[in-house]
Amino acid sequence: MALRLLKFKEENNLFQSTYRFAVVDAGKSSYPSNFVCMLPAKIGEGSTFVKLFGDKSLEQAQLLLKDSLKRESDNEVKIELQRRLRLLEPKENSPIKCCYCGKTFLPQGLRRYKRYFCPECGQKRYGKH
Repeated sequence: MALRLLKFKEENNLFQSTYRFAVVDAGKSSYPSNFVCMLPAKIGEGSTFVKLFGDKSLEQAQLLLKDSLKRESDNEVKIELQRRLRLLEPKENSPIKCCYCGKTFLPQGLRRYKRYFCPECGQKRYGKH
């Protein structure tokens, strides 16, 4: 299958519009007959895209978006494609400094307190007695 993205512009109101992208098979004739599925903004478990492509769905989505970004000439659509590519990239935790001892560490989970504490200092201050 030669997959490509087909864009659809939806006018929400006077100043804002959104884009939807359909995954189509370029080997078949024209739009309604070559439709595969819609490309979701975020790759989730229940989507048709994940059911079709399985474990390779993230790589396939990135490949489709990058290919469309190369071919696209409209700036609005390019911005939307770049935004969707950023949504698919995994987020990395950046190292931060402990406000008590000054040691750098990677935060795990949610921030529970007003300041960041490394695991040792957090255990000292807020641990069980």
